[in-house]
Amino acid sequence: MKRAMLAASVIATFAGSQAFAQTVGIAPPETIIVEPEQRTVIKQYVVKEHVAPVIVKQGIRVGAQLPEDVELRTAPSSWGSRLSRYNYVYSDDHVYLVEPSDRMVIQEIE
Repeated sequence: MKRAMLAASVIATFAGSQAFAQTVGIAPPETIIVEPEQRTVIKQYVVKEHVAPVIVKQGIRVGAQLPEDVELRTAPSSWGSRLSRYNYVYSDDHVYLVEPSDRMVIQEIE
């Protein structure tokens, strides 16, 4: 009887740890906060530099990957050190920050 209880206890503990192990390390994507002043700098840059807009058939949204044929631009240092690690695209009067390693859109700047 003790062995059966011990075995049930071990199985319950192990099953619980498996469920826990499956959730460890899962976190929401990094949130990039772009202050209003920084948004103004970005918008002014796009206008001043005459950045050509890109057209993406399926549209662009945060959390989506951009197709390989969409040209990514390097974020200039004037946007700040936090944003200079990202690429961007300009489309439909919006600037989209893109993670260069996987082409994932991480932020929309209106």
